[in-house]
Amino acid sequence: MAFVQFTDVSLAFGARDILKGASLFLAQGSRAALAGPNGVGKSTLMKIAAGILKPDSGECAITKGARISYLPQMAVLGSERTAGLSVYEEAEKAFSFAAGLIERQEELGALLESSTEDDGATRRLLEEHAAIQERIEGSGYWNRGERLREVLRGLGFREADLERPAREFSGGWQMRVALAKVLLENPDVMLLDEPTNYLDLEARSWLEGFLADYAGGVLVVSHDRYFLDVTVREVYELWNGRLSRYPGSYSAYEARRAQELEATFEAWERQQEEVARLEEFIRRFRYQATKASLVQSRVKQLEKIVPIEIPEGMKKIHFSFPPAPRSGKVTVKLAGLEKSYGANRVIQGLDLEIERGMKVAFVGPNGAGKSTLMRLIAGADREYGGELRFGSGVEAAYFAQDTADLMDGEASVEEEAESLCPTELLPKIRNLLGAFLFRGDDIHKSVRMLSGGERSRLALLKMLLRPANLLILDEPTNHLDLTSKDVLLEALRSFEGTVLFVSHDRSFIEELADRVLELEAGAAPRWYVGDYRYFLEKKAALALEGEGARAEPAAAQAGRAKAGGAGGTRAAEASAAVSSSSSGPPSYEEEKAHKARLRKLQKREEEILSRLEAIGAQKAAAEREMGLPSNYADGARMKKLAEAVEELDREALSLNAEWELVAAGLAEA
Repeated sequence: MAFVQFTDVSLAFGARDILKGASLFLAQGSRAALAGPNGVGKSTLMKIAAGILKPDSGECAITKGARISYLPQMAVLGSERTAGLSVYEEAEKAFSFAAGLIERQEELGALLESSTEDDGATRRLLEEHAAIQERIEGSGYWNRGERLREVLRGLGFREADLERPAREFSGGWQMRVALAKVLLENPDVMLLDEPTNYLDLEARSWLEGFLADYAGGVLVVSHDRYFLDVTVREVYELWNGRLSRYPGSYSAYEARRAQELEATFEAWERQQEEVARLEEFIRRFRYQATKASLVQSRVKQLEKIVPIEIPEGMKKIHFSFPPAPRSGKVTVKLAGLEKSYGANRVIQGLDLEIERGMKVAFVGPNGAGKSTLMRLIAGADREYGGELRFGSGVEAAYFAQDTADLMDGEASVEEEAESLCPTELLPKIRNLLGAFLFRGDDIHKSVRMLSGGERSRLALLKMLLRPANLLILDEPTNHLDLTSKDVLLEALRSFEGTVLFVSHDRSFIEELADRVLELEAGAAPRWYVGDYRYFLEKKAALALEGEGARAEPAAAQAGRAKAGGAGGTRAAEASAAVSSSSSGPPSYEEEKAHKARLRKLQKREEEILSRLEAIGAQKAAAEREMGLPSNYADGARMKKLAEAVEELDREALSLNAEWELVAAGLAEA
């Protein structure tokens, strides 16, 4: 069995320890995440596992002949010599290793043909020939065309894209080609550094399924919490140079780590108080001869304290938006909105009314028009048909991936953020910059020197600091780590204005959206009055119903969309929506009455179950008393207890009958 194993591995860059005595084990079937704050050395550890870097000390053992494939965060496609290769040809490089195997196999075949003796040397040649044949068969080389198309389609490429030069595609799509190559190599161990960064929801779901069926081992770094939860079974955390292993899912790791961090924070705070107390004593009495021995004692105590270190990325940071200016009830109204690019109609006949306080996720496959609709609402594109109006008092702020390209100049990161920061938030500006991954000397960098991802984070922060009541966010989480996403999510959830957003991070959508607008090329947009889980449940219910059931178009529900949570039981709402589709969508009043009845039934069910539980406890207590010898001779007491038990039985019988009726009502609802 192929494996990769670290034992007591250490690595330092100058005075900074990246790894201190790290141990790690990856084998066939391993599903591990590598976690830790940005900048701690996760990518460095990946490079050691891939054999690109050598550690200062320790042992790195890799099974002889094991194949390890590594996907870096930014994978460069080919060289200038191969710049004209198509997507198909670039992906086909994944099978280049097989060419060497075939060449060796042919050499062995020639040797075997010339061999006339049945000796040990001949048997070794036969064994090597068979082993190579097995590796070639296992690589999928002979049916590589079919496998290539399957993987590239799964990652979002269309058939027509396969013959286009890979270099014509954006950096994000080139990363998809690089990921396809790693997957097609079918190695013994895959090392994936941020594989989901440039994938939409559909491609991420496909990758989750691919990894579930993959036989080899996986070590992955990702800032997508949902992806990690469905993919990994253990987590290695890199923190202060130490590598710790946590068995179980990513959520289990986070829960356990939260408890440990809370204890660490408490210990750190106690230590800070102790250090401050000692330093204050030394400062006050340093020059008093009568206190010299006491001062020296405190100095020694201070020197013996081993500082508790908390990386910047793990410090708790909270961010609140500037108060949203008050707007009217209706934020955005669309009537018959249409948008085309030549003969390609991206949006057609969209009627929608979005109200104050809604958190709306735009979902759909690539090319469905999500970003186009964002640009139209934001006013970045004014070429459209139909009507698009803002409500009274609406002040919009727009973030797109190309927003960062508009920032340039010699101002520092801190100065750029301060230029738009409200006065009340100025004292917190460094904490806010830290939340968006600008820490230490990073805040003094000039904007001109920032990478694309850094500019994107700074542009997002600047937009959030500006008072607005309508936020239009196109992929706001792309360059954020999990801690930064949590800071942003907390702020958006408490934001009193309206949020329209596109994201490929499923956890982020699930935690934020209370409405979903589904866009699909060639189909009418569909509006879902509920969160993302409700959207998935309703789609599943509709799929079960088949062609006879359709999700309500946005136009049908636009007038009934109300701010606030979806409420009620999601599965029940989905069933109700499907069953009503054949006779037309319910009116808002009918839907409201239906939900009120649902809540009433649920409340009564809880009351019944609670009372039945209490009856069981009371009956058990009465029967225990009846069993006490001291009560045997007390006829009146025994009679009273027996009557109490009978009364409890009658009440339980009545409640059980009512419970059956309530349960039937819930099932019908």
